[in-house]
Amino acid sequence: MLIGFQNVTFEFGARTIVADATWHIQPGDRIGLVGYNGTGKSTLLKVLVGEYTPSKGTVEKSRETTIGYLHQDLLSFDTHDSITEVALGAFERVRQLEKEIEQLGIELEKNPEDEALLLKYTDSLHEMDVLDGYNIHHKAEEVLHGLGFSNEDLQKPYQQFSGGWRMRVLLAKMILQQPDVLLLDEPTNHLDLPSIEWLEKYLVHYKGSVVIVSHDKFFLNRMVNKIVELYQQQLHIYSGNYEFYETEKAIRIEMQQKAFENQQDYIRQQERFIERFKAKASKAAQAQSVQKRLDKLEKIEDVQLERPNMRINFQLEKVPGKILVTLKEVTKKFGELTIVEHGSAEIERGDKIALIGANGKGKSTLLRMIAGTETFSGERVWGHNVEESFYAQHQLEALTLSNNILEELQQCGSKKTDVELRSLLGSFLFSGDDVDKKIRVLSGGEKARVALAKTIVSRGNFLILDEPTNHLDMHSVELLAEALNKYEGSYILVSHDRYFISMTANKIWEIVDHQIKEFKGTYQEWVEWNERMEKQKKTTIVESKETIKPMVKAEPVKPIESSIKSSQPINKEIQKELQKNQRKLAQVETDLNKAQEEQKQIELDLANPDTYTNATKFTELEAAYKSVKNRITALNQDYESLFETVMELEKKV
Repeated sequence: MLIGFQNVTFEFGARTIVADATWHIQPGDRIGLVGYNGTGKSTLLKVLVGEYTPSKGTVEKSRETTIGYLHQDLLSFDTHDSITEVALGAFERVRQLEKEIEQLGIELEKNPEDEALLLKYTDSLHEMDVLDGYNIHHKAEEVLHGLGFSNEDLQKPYQQFSGGWRMRVLLAKMILQQPDVLLLDEPTNHLDLPSIEWLEKYLVHYKGSVVIVSHDKFFLNRMVNKIVELYQQQLHIYSGNYEFYETEKAIRIEMQQKAFENQQDYIRQQERFIERFKAKASKAAQAQSVQKRLDKLEKIEDVQLERPNMRINFQLEKVPGKILVTLKEVTKKFGELTIVEHGSAEIERGDKIALIGANGKGKSTLLRMIAGTETFSGERVWGHNVEESFYAQHQLEALTLSNNILEELQQCGSKKTDVELRSLLGSFLFSGDDVDKKIRVLSGGEKARVALAKTIVSRGNFLILDEPTNHLDMHSVELLAEALNKYEGSYILVSHDRYFISMTANKIWEIVDHQIKEFKGTYQEWVEWNERMEKQKKTTIVESKETIKPMVKAEPVKPIESSIKSSQPINKEIQKELQKNQRKLAQVETDLNKAQEEQKQIELDLANPDTYTNATKFTELEAAYKSVKNRITALNQDYESLFETVMELEKKV
């Protein structure tokens, strides 16, 4: 066991989060910690790492166990350092060794015969090698790239980035530390789809154990081999992924409901006995005994009260024409940044579009362009009878602060009854007296849920939804997906929740090369199509490399037989340029092979224990190793650049 609870009870104020819970995290565990919003999942992680102390029981942890904990409070961290430097903070011992080795090297130059100094230097180098210290920059850059940072970002100060991007940097640092247990509280909240997919692939092969709090069902289903559910102050453990948990939980709920009903029958029977005989002298003692037994009885909860259900029927007052919106030759730029250029697209009646892609591609900007709240050049044409309703974070400002939540929805003009509106609000995590709360006292997340509820219940026949699932738990996401599936109108939405997209979209839009690309089909069909395209692309690249292998060896280039008509002769200048670049490419490959052989030989020499008995020889080898690595990096860049040039020129001849 790495860490865990033993009969832990924890109260937060007057509220019990967990009672008498036992949970052990073992090596190799990838655990999804789930539960409805407000049950205390994040609090439970804080108890696990020692930020909170349980009132009963113990948190057990192996002395050697290291823990990495990603949570929202980390955003208070600030620094002028570059994001690469922040990520490299994961390698504290290696950075310390770098300084030690540099200092020892200076001292050895002054006292080359000092055996104690040489031994210390040798030990430090050996430790550096064991820790793979020469590769930390490469590792940091690889993880930062995976989480969506470009080469240009790597040296930018951490301070320049927004909260979501800062959280990515801190996640990178935590991943690079490779603790025995990674505790990740909503890691996908700050990631776009490509970064989520990269994180999935990384964590699947992560050697340590992982505990994840997430509302992303798709992510959990791929990631975890155990689910721990926090429900009714108890921890319920399931061995399997999220899909397995859902199946097993349904069985557990059915069994619990039967047990509840049986217990209720028993209680009613005992209460009838007490009522009948408590006044009878000969039976009074027995009735009292039954009453005591009932008082001590541990009550089984009624699972039917577990979660709200959405009972909302959408009725459109107006049916729009066939075409809802047409974008003609639209262009949007922010200074040097181009979002879309001369792009065109149409949204038809019945379209349920998911606009996907990496952060920074302009998805939210495109939604605002469609909604008419963002200026652009080009033309946007509304169809007949279109009534749009737009949900985005800035819609929060349009809420009336003096209204309570129910009043805010009543003013939408939806003609829904208060019972229907309360049912809808229950699905958005507002139940009972919550609906009487004033808008002004709500948190940002609560206001977002009210604004989303208003959008959903509006009379609009065309919905524009920007990240509608951001403040919802998994069950509410399901309810929203069900509601949108019942919705007879059309919509376009931006979301990073792949489960939600797969449940709601019949078309996929992407912004590719500043153009709006449309895929007619579901998200799963788009994923399969994309995978096929990637395979074809790789095959084409391999075939292309094979076709230029003779050129790489600088063999004489045979005259190209052209099928182009005589009115279009081959451009001799281009052919000449092609041959010149082919010769350069061949030379670079030769140099690269030599450099790689040189690197291997130096590595063999460094692996020889005798090397470390001669300080001068070792210093020379170390310098040579750094030099050859830099040369290989530069040659690889030259090779890639020349290869692309050759490919482009071949298209022209």
